[in-house]
Amino acid sequence: MSLSSAHTSTAPDRSRQPLPRRAIFGLFLSGFVGILTEAMPAGLLPEMSRTLHTSVALTGQTVTLYALATAIGAIPLARLTGSWPRKRVLQVALLIVAVANVLTTLTDDYALVMAIRFVAGLGTAMIWPLLGGYAAALAPDGRQGRAVALALAGTPVALALGIPLGTAIGQLAGWQSAFYVSAALTVANMAWVHLTLPGVAGRSAGERPRISATMRIPGLRLILLALAAYMVAHNIVYTYITDYLADAGMAAQTGWVLFVFGATSILSVIVVGAHIDRHLRKLLIASTFVLGASMLVLAVFADAPALVYAAAGAWGFAFGSSPSLFVGAAINATGPSSDVAQAIAITVFSGSIAAGALIGGLLVAGLGSTSIAWAAVVLLAAAAVAVLGGRRHAFPAGR
Repeated sequence: MSLSSAHTSTAPDRSRQPLPRRAIFGLFLSGFVGILTEAMPAGLLPEMSRTLHTSVALTGQTVTLYALATAIGAIPLARLTGSWPRKRVLQVALLIVAVANVLTTLTDDYALVMAIRFVAGLGTAMIWPLLGGYAAALAPDGRQGRAVALALAGTPVALALGIPLGTAIGQLAGWQSAFYVSAALTVANMAWVHLTLPGVAGRSAGERPRISATMRIPGLRLILLALAAYMVAHNIVYTYITDYLADAGMAAQTGWVLFVFGATSILSVIVVGAHIDRHLRKLLIASTFVLGASMLVLAVFADAPALVYAAAGAWGFAFGSSPSLFVGAAINATGPSSDVAQAIAITVFSGSIAAGALIGGLLVAGLGSTSIAWAAVVLLAAAAVAVLGGRRHAFPAGR
C-alpha cells in the first residue's frame, strides 16, 4: 500500500522517522467521539423517549438523522473548509460535537433535539473526511497505511467499548449523564489535538479538485460501489441483530454476541494495521469473503448458538478494519484528489447506515429476521465481484 497525500511533508528521508503515535491517537479519539455521539442514543432509547415524550421508534430517528446529516454534509463541508488548516477544521468540528452533546441534555422538546442532532452530524461530517489523509500526511514513507488504520480505528473501538459504556452510564445515572461524559471526552480530545497534532495546510480553491473530475479518476467508482454494497450489507444485519437473536431464541445472549463482535473488531485493527501497507488488496478480498461467509452461516444456522457466536466473531474480525481498507484504497487511487475522494467515501459510508436501517426494517417486517442475513450475502457477493474485478485501478495488487 502506498498511500499518497497532497499534504505530505517535504522533510528528507521520512522513512526513518518514527510513527507519530501521540498525534495519530488524537485522530483516533476524534473518530471515536464521532461514532460514540452518533450511535449512543441506540442504547438509551427507552430513557430518552420518556424524557422527550415520544415513542422509542421516533426517538431512534435521532441516530438516523445524525447519519443522514453526516452523509449530506461531508462533501459540501469538505469543499467549504478545504482552504482551512486541517487542525482548525478538526477543532471546530469537535467543538460542534461537544456543544451539541451538552445542548441535547438541556431540553425535552423532540423537534429541538432532532435539530441539535442534525447539527452534531454536520460536525462529524467535517471530522471523517480528513482523518485518513491527515494520518497519511503525518506518517513516515511506507507506513501510511498503518497510520490510516490506527486513525480510523475509533469506529470499531467505539462500537465495541464506548457505546456499551455509555449505555451503562445512562442506565445508572440517567441518559443525560452519558451525553455529559461524551461532551467531556470531546473537550479532552480537543486539548490533546491542540497539544500533539502538527499543523497541515489546506489548499486554495484553485488547487482543490472538482468532484466531477475526482469521480472520473479510474477505479474510484468501483471502490465506492464495493464500499456501498459492503456497508449496506453490514448495517442491514447489525441494525436488527436483536430481532435476529430474539427469533433465534438467543435474546438473553445479545450482549455476549455483541461483545464477541466488538472484541474481534479490535483484534482486526491490530492485525490489519500490521499488514495493510503491503497487502491492501489481499486484506480487502479476505475481509469481503469472510464477512460473506459469516452472513451465510447466520442465514443457514440460526438455530445453532455455537455457530452464531463463531459467525459474530468472524464478522467482527472482517468488519473492524474495513473503513481503513476502503479509505486506503480511495487514497491510493486518487492521490492529490484524496481529500475530495474521502468526503465522497464518507457520504457513501454514512448513507449506508441509513440505507441499511431502512432496507433491514422492510425485510424484517415482510420476510422475517433471517432474510436480512440472506440479503447481506447477496450484497457481499456483489462487493466481492467489484473487489476481485478492480485489480487494475481500484484494488491493484502490490500496492
